[in-house]
Parts: sequence; structure tokens; C-alpha cells
Amino acid sequence: MPVAPSLPRRLGVVSATAVVVGTTIGSGIFRSPASIAGRLPSPTVLMAVWIVGGVLALCGALTLAEIASALPRTGGFYAFLKEGWGDLPAFLFGWTELVIIRAAALGAVATTFAEYALRLRHGPPIFGSAAADVHDVAAIAIVVLAVVNVIGVRLSAMVLEFTVFAKYGALLFIVAIALLVHPPAVATVTAPVIPVAASTSITTGAFALALVSVLWAYDGWGDLTFIAGEVKAPSRSLPIALVGGTAAVIAIYLAANLAYLAVVPIGDMPASKLIAADVAQRLVGQWGVLIVGVAVVLSTFGTLNGSLLTAPRVFFAMAEDGLLFRQLGLVHRRFKTPYLAIALSASLGVAFVLLRTFEQLADTFVTAIVPFYALGVAAVFTLRRRADWAPPFRVPGYPVVPALFILATVYLLGSSLLEPSSRWPTIAVFAVTLAGIPVYWFIRSR
Repeated sequence: MPVAPSLPRRLGVVSATAVVVGTTIGSGIFRSPASIAGRLPSPTVLMAVWIVGGVLALCGALTLAEIASALPRTGGFYAFLKEGWGDLPAFLFGWTELVIIRAAALGAVATTFAEYALRLRHGPPIFGSAAADVHDVAAIAIVVLAVVNVIGVRLSAMVLEFTVFAKYGALLFIVAIALLVHPPAVATVTAPVIPVAASTSITTGAFALALVSVLWAYDGWGDLTFIAGEVKAPSRSLPIALVGGTAAVIAIYLAANLAYLAVVPIGDMPASKLIAADVAQRLVGQWGVLIVGVAVVLSTFGTLNGSLLTAPRVFFAMAEDGLLFRQLGLVHRRFKTPYLAIALSASLGVAFVLLRTFEQLADTFVTAIVPFYALGVAAVFTLRRRADWAPPFRVPGYPVVPALFILATVYLLGSSLLEPSSRWPTIAVFAVTLAGIPVYWFIRSR
């Protein structure tokens, strides 16, 4: 199989783990709990959906660790899909990554960046994407970071590791104060298991939609594979980073949600759009909002930078294989960066952020990427049939672990199609993905 341009392996296991944690903890845990509580008005069910999402993410990471340890190639899922299923599924992933996935991710993360930045500036809550200035600030952030990435980000690894400490530290700060300094408030988490009113309103469709938001928060466990070709000792480092980083994220997410529930009643949570800052304000006042706000701004800024840094590697691999227009793989003569791919991704991200809300962006992202996650995980079944398949790491619990992830994906997509509020957006995402088929045949014909 042709591979993307060779890049030096400079990332050790610590840096690789930082990539997993840093790209996963972006905006979801600081923003999604409000919409999730609106769909699941029960503390127990809310915690359950975060646990289910964590289990699914871990199943995916464990399976991906086996594939990545044997195929540590630049491009990540693109390389896995090409090896396991052939050119067309791999191309459709790259196509969808270009026109939907990356744009929606950039838009959602940039929206949270803008919301918390404006919260720091103005004081009163800015209720998300209804405010025009949120869209403007988010768009500017995407453009600025696109320029930075075109020029070249020499200290990107250092910035990523710094923002990892900022975002993880902010969550630990909230958890410590809420659960240690104010232990009586924890009773509010366990008091109502499923209130009578909530039990009549919680449906399987509502749980599935909430799970979409949770998976948005957990997304990032597979992004390390995009730069697998730059990880030292990949057969050892990739499994440790993928599984260890995902486990660390699950632990802090569950603790953070317990802290949120300890401070903000479940009935008030849907109105708390900037939940982390609101919890800090209730606990320690305005200076707590400042600490958390700065941490979230740094967190989302770093995630935006990482997103614009890693995604072009997929386009590089596709262009090298002749499955993408060569122009998108062009390297700037002076800065040595894929400037056209970065510019196109940023342009689509700006368009998405100006036209859609955070919830729409996050739901679009998950709907678009989940089928490819399932195909990537399912590739382990085809790869294990090969006589020469000898991965350094094997997923424990095979075939149950990958099958569980795939079945959950089918349930998620089926529920999205059956739920009236999400049916047509889901169909629209699938239509855009399938529109890549004629593009694929056109490129192959040339």
C-alpha cells in the first residue's frame, strides 16, 4: 500500500498520550452537559449515558490499538479503512472528513472558545450560538489559527502539552472543590434516581440523542492515529497512549459530571450553557470563573490548533495514493505546509460556524464520523483473516469488544433516523457522504 510522505518519528509515549487527552478534552465536557440534561432530566440516567459513552470509547480505543500497532501509518483511519476495506470506503472517509467532519468539529470547538472568551470579557452569561458576536469571534479564531498553521507551528507539541495541563487542571479544580470542600452537596446527585416526571419523558430516542452529544465530548481517542507515522516505538507507544489516554479522559469526565450535579440541580442544568464556569462561580465566586474561563479558552484554542494541524495528514495520504486532487496535497514552497488543504478546511469551518448552532455542529460531526469509526473498528475482523496478521497488541475480549462498539453504532444511527427531530439532518449527512462516490470515480478516471 502506498503511504503518505515519510515524517520523522519524534513523539514518545508521553507526548502521544497528551495528543489523545488534548484532542479529546476540547469543548464537550465544558459545554455539552446542558443539552444532555435537557434530554435526560434525571441524575442517574445522565450519569448512565456518560458511562455508556465512556465504555464505547474504550472499546473503540482498544480495537484501534491493535490495528494501529500493526499499521502505524500517517493518515489514521484512512490507512486502516484502505487496508481493511479498500479504496472506496477510505476515500469516502477522506471526502467526509474534508467537507463535513473537520468543518463541524472546527465550528463546534470554536463556538465554545468564543462563548467562554466573551464570558470572560462581559461577565453575564452569553447563551451560546444565539449571540451574533459568538459566531464572529469563533470565525476569527479559525482564520487566525489557519494562518498560524500555514506559516508553521514549531511549538505545536509544547502548546498541546501545556493546554492539556490547563484543561485537565481546570476540571480537577472543579471536582476537588465541589466534592471535597462542599461534600453535603453531593447528596443532590443521588437523591432522585428517576423522578416521576422524568421517567415519562425519557425515551430511547432521547437517550440516543444524548449519547450523540456524549460521543462528541469523548471524540478524539482516534486522532492520534492521524500522526501514527510520527510516534516512536509505535508498536508499544500507540496502544499505551490510546488506551491510557482514553481511560484518563473517562475518569475525569465522570468526576466532572458528579461535580456539576453536586452544585447545579438537574432541573437548572439545561439553562447553564457554560456549565463549568457557572459551577466555579457558585463555588468560589468570580475569580473561579476567571480560572475556569481562561483554562477553557486555552483548551479550545489548543484543540482548534491540533485539529488544523492533524487533518491535512489525511489529505496527504489520499493525494499520495491518487485518491484526492493533487492540489490539496501541495506543500507551500516557503513554509513547507499543506496550505490549500488547511485553507479549505478553515473556510468550510467558518461557513459552518456562521450558519449553525453548537448543538447542530456537534450532532453533525458525530453523525458523520460514527459510521467510519464503526468501519475502522470492524476492519479488525477482516485483518485477522490475513495469514500475515501479527499485531504486537491484541484487543482483549475479541470479538465481543469490537462487536459491542459496532452494535452501539448501529443503534445510534438507527435511533437518529427514527427520531423526527434528527431524521432529516442525519439523511442530509449521509447524502453528502454518498455524494463522494461519483467524485471518487471521476478522480479514478483521471
